Amino acid sequence: MGLRRRPQRLPQVNRSLKLVGIDTGGTFTDFVVLGPEGLKIHKERSSPRNPAEAILKGLKQLGLASGAVIVHGSTVATNALLERKGARAALLVTQGFEDVLEIGRQARRGIYDLYASKPASVIPADLRFPVKERLGPRGEILLPLNPAEIRRVAERVEQARAESVAICLLHSYANGEHERALQEALGAIDGLFVTASHEVVGEFREYERFSTTAINAYVGPVVSGYLGDLAEKLGRETKVRIMQSNGGSLSIEAARRHAVQTILSGPAGGAVGGFHLGRRAGYDQIVTFDMGGTSTDVCLCPGMLGRTTEGEIGGLPVRLPVIDIHTVGAGGGSIAYRDPGGALRVGPHSAGADPGPACYGLGGTEPTVTDANLLLGRISAAHFLGGAAPLYPDRALEAVTGLAAAIGLSPIDAAEGIVRVANATMERAIRVISLERGYDPRDFVLVCFGGAGAMHAADLARSLGFEKVLVPEGAGTLSALGMLLADVRRDYSQTLLVPTAALKPGTLDEAFRRLEERAVAELEEEGFERHQIALERSLDLRYVGQGFELTVPYRSDFEAAFHRLHRLRYGYADPRRATEVVNARLQAVGRTEKPKFRPKERRGTKLSAAVLDEIPMVFSGRKVRGKLIDRTLLDPGHRFRGPALVVEYSTTTVVPPDFYCSMNQWGDLLLEPS
Repeated sequence: MGLRRRPQRLPQVNRSLKLVGIDTGGTFTDFVVLGPEGLKIHKERSSPRNPAEAILKGLKQLGLASGAVIVHGSTVATNALLERKGARAALLVTQGFEDVLEIGRQARRGIYDLYASKPASVIPADLRFPVKERLGPRGEILLPLNPAEIRRVAERVEQARAESVAICLLHSYANGEHERALQEALGAIDGLFVTASHEVVGEFREYERFSTTAINAYVGPVVSGYLGDLAEKLGRETKVRIMQSNGGSLSIEAARRHAVQTILSGPAGGAVGGFHLGRRAGYDQIVTFDMGGTSTDVCLCPGMLGRTTEGEIGGLPVRLPVIDIHTVGAGGGSIAYRDPGGALRVGPHSAGADPGPACYGLGGTEPTVTDANLLLGRISAAHFLGGAAPLYPDRALEAVTGLAAAIGLSPIDAAEGIVRVANATMERAIRVISLERGYDPRDFVLVCFGGAGAMHAADLARSLGFEKVLVPEGAGTLSALGMLLADVRRDYSQTLLVPTAALKPGTLDEAFRRLEERAVAELEEEGFERHQIALERSLDLRYVGQGFELTVPYRSDFEAAFHRLHRLRYGYADPRRATEVVNARLQAVGRTEKPKFRPKERRGTKLSAAVLDEIPMVFSGRKVRGKLIDRTLLDPGHRFRGPALVVEYSTTTVVPPDFYCSMNQWGDLLLEPS
């Protein structure tokens, strides 16, 4: 069902190009359009069975049949992996290492769980084929790969009717010669999707490299098919870029080959957008908080976007640079229930887009966080999505009443309990990325967005000590806007494993030179000129004997920077101890045109003109009367105290009685404890 409403227009953006950011979420698909008339936002109910349906509906609603430049964040790879609906993939691996994916690392999850189970490998044992060859750790050939062996394994792959194949040979990060030979032979098999590990991850640690390559082979045909179909339906005049997990975008052709890089693309767009708008408002220390319909994503940004190379999805490691996002299963559609022990639980299961929360009136009967917020007066049924999608409070009450009876509470008390449990889950997520890493939330501003984020942000700020909460204009579609703010990014790495004291002059510069030649060539293929390309060097360092490393910028004082970072992260450092350089890393950035924001125009309206009504609200068991405020009628400089509910098309902001709310020059709302 489309949302038949004229898209909201936000006039403070000045552009002449037609750019579209599209974020496919579990409940809604969000659109941000930048054209000559300014910025427009729109939401369409997601179509999980075929995500392209919602995209095409939304573009039609916006009058964008063709000719736009689209940056798209897709969940297709994520869903294919989590639901195990990927391709029939085979694995070619050095003889004797067929079970690396099964064995994994020695560390066990849930050490106190007697029935703990490991995530199943995406490639079953009968599709793992040994290859007679061997390389040494420096890339030296110990056992050559002969043509007869290549023909033999190619025949086995073809006989197995594999749709895709992952080539993962031991130490190929140091020498890709054998993998390239297999790649060339397998490329002759019609319709076979081929992935070579040295092209996906140029680093040691075989399990992580094999896992990342296997995931790319598993989801690649699904993503490639989806993107190819989408591009065909959009037409040749429409240019499409795909959001990556690293906070950048890449061409649709590259995304079809490197599908694993899109697995966390939606949350990455939100982190990019939240960080950018937080800095626009004058803040440098930022925690982004993205609460959607299915999950919540948080990211620590201590002056920069947090990144890591130790990502994980569905319990499987992904050894690629990604935005360091921590995700929990708490969203507006998260289902509340009574567990076998009688305790109230919320999530991780979600009502999703179909049928959605009970109050949507689409057949949902289980109570969700959205139903609870509606009963507590924290959502206005008449103003949800600008009135385009009516809500039904009686159905929310019916759903929550059933749960309330099971746990012995009144419906209102149960609704407050649902919100508190969801808040506790999100609070733990923020603690993981801040306090557990040595950062104090009191030094940060909480930038909240997503359809449900601004309803819970003040509660989280109170419990964690944030002194400021920023709610950007159009917060409900900020992830889509973040995609338009993302440059094209490519990440490259090469394992070195050299003691820092033994580095020869020019060793690091030569390693970076090789990476830079490849990076510049690939970005020039995508249409960038050399002056549009920026190259950022960094190194992975560790103390000799350690098993894991930290990443620092490549400067003359990189070793001192490592000691400082080690002290911040782990509480100690030993400058006298020997270090070693593990990996050289290069991030290549193709700079794209971006929205140019200007301050929100002051219209001279009074605050009272923005107050639509007084409404009943519930806080801490007390019923109070709160102001219902239309955000579009607020001016920069307006300031008021809660309780209040600030409504707009894409989200709702809850201002509790102990908070003040003001609007800054950019049209952002700023919540501060009184």
